[in-house]
Amino acid sequence: MVKFLKGVPFFSKVEGSSLEVLCQDLVVEYYEKGDCIIKKDTVGDAMFIIKAGLVKVHDANHQYSNLGPNDCFGEYALIDNEPRSASVTALEECELYKLESKRFVKLIGNDFGFIKGVLSVLIKRHRELDVIQENLAMSKSELERTNAKMSGLINGAMDIIIMFDGNYRILLANPAALKVLENTDVIQRNVLFFFNEPSATILEDLISSNKKGESKGINTMIPSKLKIIGSEGTETTTEGTISNTGSDAHRFYTLILRNLERRLENEKKISELTNQTKYLESEISELTNTYGIVAEDRTMKKVLGAIQQVAITDATVLIQGETGTGKELVARAIHEASHRNEKPLIRINCGAIPANLIESELFGHEKGAFTGATVSRKGRFLLADKGTIFLDEIGELPLELQPKLLRVIQEGEFDPLGSSATIKVDVRIIAATHRDLLKKSKEGNFREDLYYRLNVFPIAVPPLRKRGNDVILIANKMLEHFGKKLGKTISLLEDNAVESFKSYNWPGNVRELQNLIERAVIVSKNGKIDWKLIIPQSNNQSVETTLTDATEVILTSDELVALERENISKALKKCNWRVSGPNGAALLLNIPPTTLSSKIKAFGITRPI
Repeated sequence: MVKFLKGVPFFSKVEGSSLEVLCQDLVVEYYEKGDCIIKKDTVGDAMFIIKAGLVKVHDANHQYSNLGPNDCFGEYALIDNEPRSASVTALEECELYKLESKRFVKLIGNDFGFIKGVLSVLIKRHRELDVIQENLAMSKSELERTNAKMSGLINGAMDIIIMFDGNYRILLANPAALKVLENTDVIQRNVLFFFNEPSATILEDLISSNKKGESKGINTMIPSKLKIIGSEGTETTTEGTISNTGSDAHRFYTLILRNLERRLENEKKISELTNQTKYLESEISELTNTYGIVAEDRTMKKVLGAIQQVAITDATVLIQGETGTGKELVARAIHEASHRNEKPLIRINCGAIPANLIESELFGHEKGAFTGATVSRKGRFLLADKGTIFLDEIGELPLELQPKLLRVIQEGEFDPLGSSATIKVDVRIIAATHRDLLKKSKEGNFREDLYYRLNVFPIAVPPLRKRGNDVILIANKMLEHFGKKLGKTISLLEDNAVESFKSYNWPGNVRELQNLIERAVIVSKNGKIDWKLIIPQSNNQSVETTLTDATEVILTSDELVALERENISKALKKCNWRVSGPNGAALLLNIPPTTLSSKIKAFGITRPI
């Protein structure tokens, strides 16, 4: 028995003779499995030495440690009368030696060797405790520094970081996560409540697989995007990773997610800018010159003054004028002088697009909206958002589509084809026509309410024949332009040519002048042009003959248009509807084929079936 006590740390420094005396004061006690040896909060009166068996030190269900043979417990009961801080219960059959406190006090008083041995053990244990405390203090300080670094990393991260346990209860959420969750009180809440149903299912499947042992651990990219729904209802699309730490009994999961909303918004903006770039590139490729509006005549200066007046506003503008007078140049000038000039000017010719496609061109469509709609498409109005849209030949807009345009003007919104989502836009509208829209509205071919909405600020562009000397200025500008373009040095108009230019009626206006000048530069020799061969002569003669036969009746612009339309129709019939070539109507009318094609489209001339 003395040999056994020598192996007990508490008595390891006590001499054998003193241990023989101690043996006389020890009481043997036996306990069955589950017996309570010491109960927490009770005052102890003895210490115990384990001879055989196993016990646990615990507080309710929380277990501190297990003790076996040669271990002792309850030592503080020998020197104080304080309640015990933990319970001790037998885990199996146990044989214990019990030393009561009154017998311990008696031994100390009577046996100097006993007290000396016990004090040696206590002093050694105290020194060991000092070292342990010092190491703990150093570890605590290092832990605090490490924790501060980790907290700084987690709290400063722009990514969303959420840690939760196996029951999906949130244990940690960094500031970025709290912002997206729209809640500062998320600890111990179910993390799945903050995800939509498909996203919550993805997380549950990953974690269930991990719990079932289908995977030893999780440290992977989440296969699909996750959608977070904040406490205030804001939806945020994210992507990221999930990982786990800890044992099977105490497993923790960490979500690191990246907010995709800004990336998706940037991708959308890039897509819109790409579409705008493609559109603008196609627009630039259509331009045949870089000259602007040339005006010295008072009628055109009046137009320039109107441009300056209306450009600084967001008022809707209706530009009226004959075909080829430069209505698009006026629209561009208004846009460039406006506060929207950093945004695009989007142009669409309402008369050049088939009626069954123009709605999609203007307002866009969703995939599958109609046969052939294999992809979604943004309409011109969406491309023009914050900018200006120029609706050329507005008089050709189908009647059934006009209410939708009226809604955009009044409400600033529209629904793409095949979509129930309403899109809001901020667009300045400029329309142009060579038609008498008021007359068309009275005839029921154009909505009267739309006409008045468009006609907020009308600008009438005068025909070239009423602009006096402007025709000479524009012609000289064009000569310089096409001369440089074709690598030729061309002389400016001389006096004899000036008279020919001024006397010609220019039914095709500036567009006809442009085509004529380009052709003249192409056929020029040594910088000289024979304008008698270039400027049509039949135009004046035919008009003069018509006016004479009409007993000098003054024709209105609409009557002149009707007269020209009839003349073109006769030429087409005579040439069997051939436009260009040796036997074409363009040669018969002595105008370029491109000019004739524009007039056919503008006048709505169609070949009879």
